[in-house]
Amino acid sequence: METTETRIVVSEFLGTLLLVFFAVGAAVLAGEYIGTFGIALAFGFTMLALAYALGPISGCHINPAVTLGMLLARRISLHRAVSYWIAQVLGAIVGAALLFLVAKQVPGLKTHDAFGTNGWGDRSAVHLNLGGAFVAEIVMTFLFVFVVLSVTHRVAVIGFGGLALGLALGTVHLIGIPLDGTSVNPARSIGPALFAGGAAITQLWLFIVAPLIGGALAAVVHQITHPPHEPRLVADEEVAGESASGERV
Repeated sequence: METTETRIVVSEFLGTLLLVFFAVGAAVLAGEYIGTFGIALAFGFTMLALAYALGPISGCHINPAVTLGMLLARRISLHRAVSYWIAQVLGAIVGAALLFLVAKQVPGLKTHDAFGTNGWGDRSAVHLNLGGAFVAEIVMTFLFVFVVLSVTHRVAVIGFGGLALGLALGTVHLIGIPLDGTSVNPARSIGPALFAGGAAITQLWLFIVAPLIGGALAAVVHQITHPPHEPRLVADEEVAGESASGERV
C-alpha cells in the first residue's frame, strides 16, 4: 500500500475511533450530567474538530453513509470506498473497545443492551416504532450527507465546510437522540452494539441499512441540485456586478 493511501486509511480509522470514543463516550459516561443537548454538542464539536484535522488528508468521512454518498457522486473509486468502509468499521470497534474499558471502571454503570447504542420500541426514549425509526434515520442521514456533499470538493474539506458538518451532525443528534439514539452512521452503531449485546445487536440492521439509504438518496438529490459542471449563478452575478461597477455590489 502506498504511503498516501496508508495516510488516508489511517485517518479514517483514527477519525472514526475518536468520534466513537468521545461522542458516544459523552452519552455513556456523562449523559446523566450533560443531557441530550450536551451529547449533541459532543458529536457536533468532535465532527468539527476532526473535519479540520483530517479533512485535508481523507476528507474525514468517518461514516460509511458519507463514503457511499461520495462513491455514488463519483468523487472516489470503489476500491477506495471499500478501504474507507473497512477502516471506519475497525476504527469504530476499537473506539468502542477503549470506551468499554473506561466504562467498566465506573462502578454500577450499565453497559449491557445500552452503551450508547441505537434502538426502537422499548429502547427508544419516546418508544418510537420500527417504521418511525427507519424513516427518521433515512431523513436525518440524508440531511447530513447532503450537507457533506454540498460543502466539500472531491474529498477535501475546505473553508468553513467543517463548521457546517459539525452543525449538521449536532442538529440531527438534537432531534434524533430522543427518537432512537441517532445513528446516521453505520460504523458508529456497529462498534458500541458489539459490546452492548442483547437487543442492540438484533436491532442493529436498521442502523446499517437506513443510513446507507439516506446517504444514497442524498447523492442522487445532490446531483440534481448541484450539477457537476453547473456554474454558480449567484457568484456569476456578483462577479458581473463587480466588473460593471468596479466594486462589489
